[in-house]
Formats: sequence, C-alpha cells, structure tokens
Amino acid sequence: MARARTRKKATRKSARPQDITRRPTRSVPEDWAPRITSAEQLDEALSRLPTSPGVYIMRSRKGEVIYVGKARSLRARVRQYFNGTDTRMFVPLLAKLVGDIETVVVSSNKEAMLLENNLIKEHRPRFNVKLRDDSNYLVLRLDPKGEWPRLELRRQIEHDGAYYFGPYHSARTARSTLRVVNRHFKLRTCTDFVLHSRKRPCLQYQIDRCPAPCVHDVSEGDYDEQVKDVALFLAGRHNELIKGLRSRMESAAAELNFEVAARVRDQLRALESATEGQRIVGTASLDQDTVGMYREGGSVEFVLLHVRQGKVLGSQAFSNRGLEHPDPEVLANFLAAYYDDAPFVPDEVVLPFALADDDAEPLEAWLRDRKGKKVSLVVPERGDRRKLIALANKNAASNFSTRRNRREDHDAALVRLRDRLQLSKLPRVIECYDVSHLQGSDTVASMVVFVDGAADKSRYRSFKIKGLSGDGEGKRQGALQNDDFASMYEVLGRRFKRALRKRDADEDDPWALPDLIVIDGGKGQLRQVLTVMQDMGVPTGTEGVDVVSLAKERKDAVAMTKEGLEKLKARKRSSSSPGAAYRDWTIDENDKRAYRVRPERVFIPGVKDAVALRAGSSERYLMERVRDEAHRFAITHHRKRRSKRAVRSVLDDIEGVGPAIKRNLVQHFGSVAAIREATIDELSAVKGIGKSLAERIRERVGR
Repeated sequence: MARARTRKKATRKSARPQDITRRPTRSVPEDWAPRITSAEQLDEALSRLPTSPGVYIMRSRKGEVIYVGKARSLRARVRQYFNGTDTRMFVPLLAKLVGDIETVVVSSNKEAMLLENNLIKEHRPRFNVKLRDDSNYLVLRLDPKGEWPRLELRRQIEHDGAYYFGPYHSARTARSTLRVVNRHFKLRTCTDFVLHSRKRPCLQYQIDRCPAPCVHDVSEGDYDEQVKDVALFLAGRHNELIKGLRSRMESAAAELNFEVAARVRDQLRALESATEGQRIVGTASLDQDTVGMYREGGSVEFVLLHVRQGKVLGSQAFSNRGLEHPDPEVLANFLAAYYDDAPFVPDEVVLPFALADDDAEPLEAWLRDRKGKKVSLVVPERGDRRKLIALANKNAASNFSTRRNRREDHDAALVRLRDRLQLSKLPRVIECYDVSHLQGSDTVASMVVFVDGAADKSRYRSFKIKGLSGDGEGKRQGALQNDDFASMYEVLGRRFKRALRKRDADEDDPWALPDLIVIDGGKGQLRQVLTVMQDMGVPTGTEGVDVVSLAKERKDAVAMTKEGLEKLKARKRSSSSPGAAYRDWTIDENDKRAYRVRPERVFIPGVKDAVALRAGSSERYLMERVRDEAHRFAITHHRKRRSKRAVRSVLDDIEGVGPAIKRNLVQHFGSVAAIREATIDELSAVKGIGKSLAERIRERVGR
C-alpha cells in the first residue's frame, strides 16, 4: 500500500492584530519618585500632554497604576479629569492620588483600544473594569491547514489560525459533541505521532469512521469536504450544512453511486435528529452573540447567548464585583476583554443598550479586522433581537441570584455605607419613611425595614394620617392634609411612642429603634425628623439612632445668552479643581440652555455639604432600594385607601348595601372602575348580592 501524500504543515500565523510595543510589566518602576505632588505640577504635566490619539496611564504617588484609559486626543481627555467636566464619582479622588501621567501615542483609535485592554489585564488598575470568566471551559480545535486535520479538545485558545468552537460548560458536553462528530464525519482521531508511525489501519477504519490517511491513498478534496462540514456543524450553520449534504446525495444518486448516496443520507438523518431539539429564537440567518446584563450596585453579571442562524447553541456567564463605572463603560470593557480571546467573532453582537461613540467605533473596527468582514453592534428596540435581549437579561439575573453570596454582598454594602456617611454604627436595621397623597387627600405614610441589607416585610407598617389635630376626631380619611412636614412629624411621633413604651416595658418587639432612619427628601425633611426626635427624647448618634435624608436627582435648566454660554465654557475649561462648581453643568447648544444636574445626594446632621454616593456603588444601590421600596409601599397603601373611599361614597346611598356587602364588592372587584364595568350576572356572583340588588347597583353606579 502506498502511503498517503502528506501536507506541509502550515506556518502558524497569529489571528490577533499586531501587538503594540509597550513598557515593561513592572507595576512600580525602580527608583520611583512622583512628579506630581501639587496643583501647579499637575497643571504643568497636563500642558505637556500630546494631542495625538493614544493611551494614558495614571500612577499614584506610590507608583502603582491606578487608572488606564484611551483617547482620541490625550491632552483634551486627561484634562477633563481635572477641570470638572467628568461627572463620574471616583474622578475627584484622582487629583489627590495621581503622582504621574504616562502616555503612549498610537496611530489609530483601534490600536488605542487594544493597548488599553492589554494594559488593564496586565496592571489590573484600581479604577478600571476587570472582567473575567469564573471557569476554564473546554473548547474544540480544528486546524484546516494542518496535516490531515483532526478535532481535538483544548483548554486554552491560541491565535494560531485554527478554528476554535465552544466554550463548553462541562467536559461531558464537550466530549459528547466530539463523539457526534467522530460518528458522523470521517476525520482522523489519532495524534500526529501515531499518524506518522502507524503501519496498518486502526479500529476506526474498520468501523468506517476514518479513511485511514495514515496508510491509504486518500483524496485530499474529499477529506477537505469533511473538514468544512465539521466546521459548519460546530459553528451552528446547520441549514447550510444540510443543504450541501442533500445536494451531494442527489448528485451521487444521479451518478448511480448509491453507496455514497446512502452514506450521505444516513449522515443527513443523524444531523437532522441531532439538531431538531435546539431552541429556535429567531429567523435571522446571521451568527449572533447576544449580551445580557444584570447589575446590583457594584456587582455585575453578564451572559452571552451564542445564537447561530436563529438557534441558541450555548451560553457563557461572567461575574464581577466592585465596579463603580457607568453601564456603557462596563459593557464596552467587557466586550473588549471577551473578544480579545474569543474563539469566534459573530456577524452581529446584540447589546442591551448603546455604547459611547468613543467605544463603539473602535470596537466595531477591531472586530471587523478579527473576523475579516463587517461586524455590527446592534441595540434593538423590537422584534426577535429584542426578545433575545430579554432572554439574555433573564439568564443574567438568574445566574446572579444563583451564584452570589448575598450575605457577603450585604455586609460589604453596609460597611461601605457606614464609612461613606460617617455613621456611628453598622446600619444592620434601616427604616425608611415616605408620605403619599393626591392633592392632600387620603394622606398615608409608609415605614419599610431592611435588616442586614434585605427587606423584612414582616416589619413593614403603614399609617393613615389623622391630621393636624393629632386625634383625627371629626375628620375622615380623604380630608385634606397637604402638609408633608406635619404628616412626617405625626408618623414619627406615633412610631417613637410605640418604641419608647415597649422599651420601658423591657419587651422584645419589632418596634424597637433601628440603627439608621432614612427620610426621602432634603434638609427640610431631615430637620423635621431631628425635631420630633428631640421633642420625644429619642437619642441620636452613638447612643441612639443615626438619621439621614436622601434627595432625588434634580436637573435645573437655565436660559443663557450666547455670551453667557461662552463664558461658562471658558470657566469649565479653566477650572482645575476636582470639586469645581462648574463640574455639574452641561451645555445644550441647540436651545441655548445650560443644565445643572444635581445627582442623588445624602444629607447628614451637622454636615454642611451633601454627600454624593458614587454611581454604580453598592452603598448607593442599597440606599436607592430602601427609598424606592418605601415609595412603592406608600403609593400602594394610598391607592387602596382612595379606592375604598371611592367605593364607599358611591355605594353608601344604595338600599340594601351595608358594610359587609361593600367589603365583599371591594374584595371581589378591587376598584370602583371594575364595579362600574361589571354586568348584573357578575355582580350577582358576589356573596350576599341577589339579582334585584345587583340591578339596583348596576343602575346607580354602572356606565
């Protein structure tokens, strides 16, 4: 037997864009000494920065890399950190920490993005996003340029020109896929050493699963067809594969080559059986990666759904904690990190929200180079793609809930909240209050309780405001009480009376005083709480209860002349103080207005300036959850009271409708609107209501 012709091994070529020469990997250079220790030295360093595109590296005064970023213009971008125009909450810290600013000039935005990603992975700076997969998944490798290519399992992806498929979440899944390929596609399974040393065919040849290129003269063209089929199958391009096999089968049958036609027919049936159970999520003929994201404070979960021609082939999950950056920046950094090592770049990446232009354009260009053709970043608003996003987000939320250590996350958030707000103790028990009414009618208040960072609904309480007289005598719910300060004074007074009474009785009770009270509002609401606590003798601070108020974000618009706008721009550019008053101002050139955005802020007794919690931080997420839950609970109670009062008012004068009937109607229909829409038969179905009474109710309240 003649030995088969062997192919010359292809030279290994890197699929990665050319690496950019950069500095050594030492975190702190030898003989380090900071060049920036004052505002004057900072201004001088900023003035020397180049205007070219590139990457900037900020080092602390100890020499550690604390932040890495990219920019189209290095000087303009870095200046933004110190002239008050960057509103991210970690930025003011940079002016206090930075000891030097290094730059690397590159020729394009795409190269800047690649270098930034490499430096972040190398130095892991304090203020940068660091996303990593929590598992080392298996992949399948197929090198079409190799000598008689074979499919093999790997744990590392190399940029060597080979195809990589996966990753697979379990070794069982990966090996099962490998068995399917070996059963239905005739590729060799032996190693290169065995290929070159074997003298006669192995068992795989005997059971018709390998053509034995080790000893037989095998057609390279036929073998290449099998390699292409394997690549199509593993890439999820099943429609294309099945169409090609069917064409091949028909051609063989037409040529009366029935043995080949039968073999291809059996292969077709096996493939159709293997793929028929895959979930169809769309009709697109594209290869897609759909990104889902779920976030709670600084903890983020990403899920990638790998969709090939409308079928979900698999998914990957990634987790990270301690992120305090805006969602678009976190997403952009994740995509750059993931596709730097991804085995496959799809035609389309479906995103849950848009990236910044500075991130989207270079990322698309880089992905296009990696794939060899256009790759689109898509943010859908409707259709199949939007359904894919919903599915990916649902998976991300599920993974987040399953994998996180809630107690550890809550404890970390409480510690950060204590330190940020200068609380006297760890806020294990937090109470939050909110008042709700409609133009002063049906005024109610809510009290929600969080224990160790989690809602304790058994301790929620709702209050019906009695009014300024304090006893509610002569007033009924629905009478006007439009003074939120008076309402809050009343609610807290009633709450503290219960706590003090139980304390005197030395009883263990859920009305015991909390560690922290949060009020929705500003300085005025905070003063009201402190007043009622002082009047009732409730201690504050170390010996009692910490109190803060949380004010919502506010956007103030100011119409300005052209000269005023130019003056504001100049002040923003010249302001070098990180706490400058102009930092919160944005300018709209179209309507000649300037907008000052006041972020959510916390007011603390005895502290003049409000504390702004960092966007995306765990402590801010916790405070917002507490505040939003109090608001939700108050609104729900208010609507129930208003609905009941409305039901009473329309049913009071109907003969035969007493308290029990009214209660049954409210429980059955839930609202006056539903009662008005009800038919006589539906009214008769309510306990205690006969047909004649139903007709009277229908006549009086029906539409």
